[in-house]
Amino acid sequence: MVIRKPLVIACLALAPMAQAQESENWKGEAELGVLISSGNTEETQMNGRLGLVRETEAWRHSGDFKSKYTKSDGETSAEEYQAALETDYKFDDERYWFVRGAYEDDRFSGYDYESSVSTGYGQRVWQLGERSFLDLSGGLGYRYNKLQDANDEGDDVEKEAIARLAAQFDYALSESALFRQKLSTEVGLDEHNTISQSETALQATIVGTLSMKAAFRVKHVSDAPEGTEKTDTETSLSLLYGF
Repeated sequence: MVIRKPLVIACLALAPMAQAQESENWKGEAELGVLISSGNTEETQMNGRLGLVRETEAWRHSGDFKSKYTKSDGETSAEEYQAALETDYKFDDERYWFVRGAYEDDRFSGYDYESSVSTGYGQRVWQLGERSFLDLSGGLGYRYNKLQDANDEGDDVEKEAIARLAAQFDYALSESALFRQKLSTEVGLDEHNTISQSETALQATIVGTLSMKAAFRVKHVSDAPEGTEKTDTETSLSLLYGF
C-alpha cells in the first residue's frame, strides 16, 4: 500500500503535465524544497508540489498535487499525499461558480484519508494590476473522512455536510517579488468539526522562471482523532520552476 499510493499520485500529476505541454492554455509550476513540520509529525524532510492551471474565456481549471515522505532508521516517519482539483465557470472577469474536490492521505494524522467535494460562488473583490488581487469564495459540500483502523461496517467514518469559505490575497511587492496569503475553512454542519488551513508565502524570482519560495502553513482540526494533535505546522524553503 505504501508503494501503490505514491504511484497513484504520480500518475495523477503526470497526466495533466503531459497535457500542459501540448496546450498553450496550460500554465504550471513545479516546487521542490526542504520542509520542517511540527504537530503530528516532527521532521525535517523533502517535499514536492505540482500546480497546474488552464484558463479560457469562460472556464478555469486548476490542479494542485503535493507529497512528502521521510524514512528514518528503516522506518517511515512522515508520509503525506494531497490532491485538489477545481473547475470555475466565469460569469465575467470578476465572478465565477466553482466545483472543487480534495483528497488528503496523511499517515500520521489519525485519518486513513480525508476527502471533500464542494461547490459555490467566488468573486474577485479587489485588484491592482495583474498580480495583486483578493479573491473570496463560499459554498456548500460534503466531507467523507475515514479514520484509521475503521471497520468494514463503516463505523469511525466522518460523513457530513460542510460549509466552505476561502480567500486568496496576492500582492506584488515588486516585479520580482510576490506575497501570497491563502485561507480556507470547512465547517461541519452535523458534527461541527471544523478544518481550517492557512498558507503564508513570499516568493522572489532568481532568474528567468526560477524562483525561491519561503512559506509557513498551519492546519487546525477542531475535533481531531483521538491520540493526535489538533494543529500541524509546516515551514518550508523551496525552489519553484514556472512553465
